[in-house]
Amino acid sequence: MSIRLLAFDAIDNFRDYGDYAVGTGLRLRPGLLLRSAHHARASDADLERVKALNIGTVVDLRRAGERRDQPSRRPEGFDAQVIAGTVDDGMEAPHITFLKTEDLTPESGRRFMTGTYRRLPFDVSHRDVFSRYFRALAETDRPVLIHCAAGKDRTGFLAALTHHLLGVAREDLIEDFLLTNAAVDLDRRAPSVARQLEKMTGRAASHEAVVAFLGVEPDYLDAAFAEIDKRNGSLDAYLEQVLGVDAALRDRITARLSA
Repeated sequence: MSIRLLAFDAIDNFRDYGDYAVGTGLRLRPGLLLRSAHHARASDADLERVKALNIGTVVDLRRAGERRDQPSRRPEGFDAQVIAGTVDDGMEAPHITFLKTEDLTPESGRRFMTGTYRRLPFDVSHRDVFSRYFRALAETDRPVLIHCAAGKDRTGFLAALTHHLLGVAREDLIEDFLLTNAAVDLDRRAPSVARQLEKMTGRAASHEAVVAFLGVEPDYLDAAFAEIDKRNGSLDAYLEQVLGVDAALRDRITARLSA
C-alpha cells in the first residue's frame, strides 16, 4: 500500500498528493496538498487526526444538495477556510440520476464517466471553486484539503490539474490519479455498494460493473484534458483563460509548494 495513503476509520481515499519531483532537484513539499472523500461519517478519532493536520483551507467540490444530505463533521476548534460552490440548481448529483435511470454495466459506467470528465472542467460551479482553490494555494501557509463525495473524480481532476501546473511529470500525475483504485479497495467495497444500488434502483448490477463505476481509469482524465485542448488549446491556456491563474499567481503557488 502506498505511503501516501493516510489511515482513517471512516474517511475514504485520504492521501497526500504532494512530494513529487517537479524539476531538477526540486520536489513538492509533503503535507501541504491533501485529498479525500467526504467527511460526513468521520469518527471522533478521525476528527482528531484531521485536527492534527492543521488544515488551513478545505475545498468541498460537492454540489449544494450533496453537502446538505451529508454535512461534513468538523473537529473541535475548526478554523479552516471552507471553499464550496455557490450554485444551487436544486438538482441531484448526475451520477445518482444515471444510476436511477440506466442499467449499470461496465460499458455504460465507463461511457457515463467519460462524458462526466469532458464536462467537468467547464461546469460553472466547478470553475468558480477551482479558481478560488488556486488563489488559496498561493495565499495560505497551511495545508489545503480538496474533497468531493468519493474523492476520485472531481477531486482527481483538480489534483491532476494542480500537478500539471506545478510541473509534475505526466507519469506521476497519472499514477497519483489511479491510486484511488488501491486506496478504496474496490473488490471489497463492491458487494455492499451493489446492495445499496439494488435497493435504490430495483436493478441488480454485476460485481464487474460496480468495480468499474467505483474506480478510475486513465481514459477518464484523458477525456477531460482532450476537451480542454479542444476548447482552449492547452491546459496552460485553460488555467489562465478560464480559471484566472496567470503567470504571477502560478509563480507564487510554485514557490510556496516546492523546495
